[in-house]
Amino acid sequence: MTSDDAHARRAVEAVWREESARIVAALTRHTGDFAWAEDLAQEALVEALASWPASGIPDNPGAWLMSVAKRRAIDGWRRRERLAQREPMFVTEALAAETSDPVPDDADPDRIDDDVLRLVFVACHPVLAPQARLALTLRTVAGLTTEQIARALLMTVPTVQQRIVRAKRQLAAEGVAFEVPDRAERPARLASVLQVIYLLFTEGYSAAEGEGLLRPEVAREAVRLGRQLVAMMPRESEIWSLIALMEFQSSRFAARVDADGLPVTLADQDRRRWDHSAITRGREAMRRADAASRGIGYYGLQAAIAECHAMAPDFASTDWTRILRLYDTLESLAPSAVVRLNRAVALSMARGPEPALAVVDELTPELSGFRPLTAVRAELLERLGRTDAAASEFLAAAELPGNAAEAEALRRRAAALRRL
Repeated sequence: MTSDDAHARRAVEAVWREESARIVAALTRHTGDFAWAEDLAQEALVEALASWPASGIPDNPGAWLMSVAKRRAIDGWRRRERLAQREPMFVTEALAAETSDPVPDDADPDRIDDDVLRLVFVACHPVLAPQARLALTLRTVAGLTTEQIARALLMTVPTVQQRIVRAKRQLAAEGVAFEVPDRAERPARLASVLQVIYLLFTEGYSAAEGEGLLRPEVAREAVRLGRQLVAMMPRESEIWSLIALMEFQSSRFAARVDADGLPVTLADQDRRRWDHSAITRGREAMRRADAASRGIGYYGLQAAIAECHAMAPDFASTDWTRILRLYDTLESLAPSAVVRLNRAVALSMARGPEPALAVVDELTPELSGFRPLTAVRAELLERLGRTDAAASEFLAAAELPGNAAEAEALRRRAAALRRL
């Protein structure tokens, strides 16, 4: 592979990470066929890989990919003798893009003109099983690979692949429309939509793989989708709670990495670099959630935990006892191995590392190969003074799947312990 080929491939990968959801969503709106839309986008990527090394990377790579995909769609319609039915759609859209006419007086205030949010609702259709909805949406909206999705959902790669293929076929067979459902149908999809937005934000907050720890553009897109969603359903407290959670978490972005791009632990972060306007927005979203709620839910509990961290003036002042109680409630509401792992961290801060280590050891079979578990175990061993064992665990964690920046930080912690 030449240097031009390598440069073009990196550019294609970058634009796909940033633009894939909008490209596939717009193509789905044009074609009315979700599976074909993704095929068209992939064909455009292949053409980019073939032409960009020679022609250079275009000024607007996303628009280039969209143009190529639309041209291929038109070729497909011609072959199917259906161009006459679809071509006016492109003409109408082109004319609309060139005008600055105001919104008509009879515009529907309940209509959300957001292709990505429509795509999320389509992929979260009730005809699909819950895990299939998540896998399909993470593939199309977050642009994650099947390997990344498998790690996020704690599933095997073949299982993820099968569920995505079956989900596409089922959506096509059911003739699911590319639209935001009406008000009566939205509650049936809300839980899945919220979970997708949360997992999308999580990918931005701590990338599943790649060189860097953060993908801020992905996190920002998740927050944007959350706010689009709450505009549709302003009385749903869990949407407000999810927005609060994302605002609290995103407030720490500037302090989460050092000058080398390596992760900085919560204890070592410079809280003066936190975005206090995001914390203010998070607290306002919490207030709106409380006003709309008859009781705290899954995202409300996580937002309350994040608020504890956001409001503590320093790490030593964190109210770990309250955080532990919140995790106890969260575990009773939505038990999972990952929740128990996070609770173990809170337990270690509230009551010491020894009882927490016992919990982590119990979780090891269930979370085998999950980097955060091994990293937590290493930290607990370090706090117990078992430095050799801790160093080995840090190195073992670095070898597990995850982003490169985190792996380098783990290796450095192991090296520091070995020098003691």
